Amino acid sequence: MDAILLQILNGLDKGSAYALIALGLTLIFGTLGVVNFAHGALFMIGAFCAVTVQRILNLSYEVVDETQKDFLGNPLKVKATYVESWFGPEMGGAIIDWAVPIAIIFAIPIMILIGFVMERGLIKHFYKREHADQILVTFGLAIVLQEVIKYFYGANPIQTASPEALSGVANVGALFGTEIFYPVWRIVYFFFSVVIIGGIFSFLQFTTFGMVVRAGMADRETVGLLGINIDRRFTIMFGIAAAVAGLAGVMYTPINSPNYHMGMDFLVLSFVVVVVGGMGSLPGAVLAGFMLGILEAFASMNEIKSFLPGIDQIIIYVVAIIILLTRPRGLMGRKGVMEE
Repeated sequence: MDAILLQILNGLDKGSAYALIALGLTLIFGTLGVVNFAHGALFMIGAFCAVTVQRILNLSYEVVDETQKDFLGNPLKVKATYVESWFGPEMGGAIIDWAVPIAIIFAIPIMILIGFVMERGLIKHFYKREHADQILVTFGLAIVLQEVIKYFYGANPIQTASPEALSGVANVGALFGTEIFYPVWRIVYFFFSVVIIGGIFSFLQFTTFGMVVRAGMADRETVGLLGINIDRRFTIMFGIAAAVAGLAGVMYTPINSPNYHMGMDFLVLSFVVVVVGGMGSLPGAVLAGFMLGILEAFASMNEIKSFLPGIDQIIIYVVAIIILLTRPRGLMGRKGVMEE
């Protein structure tokens, strides 16, 4: 039972990242009909927003510390951060410690702006083009963004710590009368993803803006004939989708050290999640994300891999093949989609 609960937690952890990225992908495909292969790069940029904020908060200068002496008895020069000098050692240290959550504040406008620029500057020219053209141009954009990050930040992973208060482990098994210790930050990431997903669904379901967007997803031409500028609303949704991917990347940095190819690592899996859930289906993307994350976690158990070596590397693709052979439109896709 302990092993099962642990793998469910691992699955929810992985599924959170899959669901958030797949949710953004589905928002873009459902509103604009664009297959965006640059979406993984947005996840990567979000992660490096956290890296950048952490580096800025750790900027320092040299000061003379009279309390410390070198071997000749001269005062030592030590480094002091600007943040600590402005806010004091205690408050400044806390700000530096909470760099990753603070990065969310800066990542949201940055990612929305990047989304607007991508959509207005490039994506809009491919709305009526074949999906193959969309894939080629967005995949090329992803490679360019990847190389830009590599140029400025290097090729090696960059460690980004979570706040000290959230860096330990918690006995989540106590809820079930057992002992299962799990990293606190991974639990935080899961609840963070639930809040973001719930916020997106609430926005689309209960606001006038969201209702118009959903109507436009169902019948774009009719909504346009009513005098509503649906293109502008879809551009805003592209920015929101970029922000969702960026926030997923920001909060994932303490779990997986950011590197320039992390976007590509998640991109392919996220597209599989979208296809399994159903192209254009937001609930399907979320359901498939968590489902495939849990399946991947169970497939990584030593008991499973002992008689099915390598199954953890292919289980997602095996499930995708089975589902698409039996239900081409995916778990929750609209009837007729991918079934012609």
